[in-house]
Amino acid sequence: MKDAMKRHGKWIQAAIGKPGALHRELGVPAGKKIPAKKLARAARAPGVLGRRARLAETLKGFKK
Repeated sequence: MKDAMKRHGKWIQAAIGKPGALHRELGVPAGKKIPAKKLARAARAPGVLGRRARLAETLKGFKK
């Protein structure tokens, strides 16, 4: 991921390696919004699930 940050600042594209993985892990159908409470709980989880949820929370803040 550090290489992606150096390349023109496109770190978001590099960070999203498996689109839809968080939806599948949380049992939310694709195209539906992940409830904030469920996302917050997943963000506290260790490992890949927690990392994906924390990234989703970060990206949620970018939306206007």
